[in-house]
Amino acid sequence: MTALKKRISNLIAASGPIGIADYMALCLFDPADGYYTTREPFGAVGDFTTAPEISQMFGELVAVWLYAAWQAAGSPRGALLAEIGPGRGTLMKDMLRVLQKLDPAFAADVAMIETSPRLRKVQKQTLAASGTNIAWHESVATLPQAPLFIVGNELFDAIPTRQFVKIGAAWHERAVGIGEDGELAFVAGPATIAATLLPAEAATAPEGAIFEFAPARTATMEAMAERIEASGGAGLFFDYGHIEPGIGDTLQALRKHKYDDVLAHPGEADLTSHVDFAALATAARLHGLDAHMAAQGEFLLALGLIERAGRLGASADAATREKIGSEVERLAGPDAMGTLFKVLAIASAGTKLPFPAVS
Repeated sequence: MTALKKRISNLIAASGPIGIADYMALCLFDPADGYYTTREPFGAVGDFTTAPEISQMFGELVAVWLYAAWQAAGSPRGALLAEIGPGRGTLMKDMLRVLQKLDPAFAADVAMIETSPRLRKVQKQTLAASGTNIAWHESVATLPQAPLFIVGNELFDAIPTRQFVKIGAAWHERAVGIGEDGELAFVAGPATIAATLLPAEAATAPEGAIFEFAPARTATMEAMAERIEASGGAGLFFDYGHIEPGIGDTLQALRKHKYDDVLAHPGEADLTSHVDFAALATAARLHGLDAHMAAQGEFLLALGLIERAGRLGASADAATREKIGSEVERLAGPDAMGTLFKVLAIASAGTKLPFPAVS
């Protein structure tokens, strides 16, 4: 039993079951034993590999998109380039390398939004040689008022979600309690969700079906949308999820690059769930922004992923070309990240963003 699992068990024994969102928050962000507080989650030595860690091409293409979005917005001087949930800083490092060649004025002021002191130290090491003015922030709220061009990769999936389970005609909030065997177990609590917040297929969903509702994710999007609404700019967000809301349990744990029981190793496994991109797009549009969604594969291919791979491999040996081809497949292939991962672009109304004509 992990130290955090023992503490969670004691908390439940003393106070009763805790909601899924509270359980996720404890597992991921507990100051003493939380996953992101204590562990190195990224890369081969961690539990998962993100797109920027797979290939430099990802960050390079994101930089090209942000630069085009900045130009489409009128190339405002004093703009702020920001990344939220920046991991080890790899994405920003690759973006800055490209942006400093395209136009140093765009990347003059950079903000990293990171709550983990441990990850901040890693990011500062990664970006030490960037030669860029970089400031670290706890939240979007402390960013200076300026046209904001912000990117987030695998941010929203780790923001805690609530779950509701169908019992009879009602949808009760799902929680974590103690089972008859003394182990953590899923239980149904008394709280219910209003029918107006459920998707249409909820009416015909079977007994025991799960609906995921993530107001904390929507609030995060709203905070960014408010800034862009007030000062201009654009945002680009990548994550695994769905473009249309639906019914289904997507809560999962990942440990040592393998799926794990969600309740087995609190604090030692990454907990995530699929992102409802439609809800995020709606939040942005309610602030007067344009919002566009697409699959990651078609987005990267439209930006020139194949062409960039060709240039990288033009003078490389066979082994390097094979590696580059494998990276392209992982980023954009339909059986890898290309279909499962989605992209959401937001911008001030009327901004002509470079984006596949999907929605």
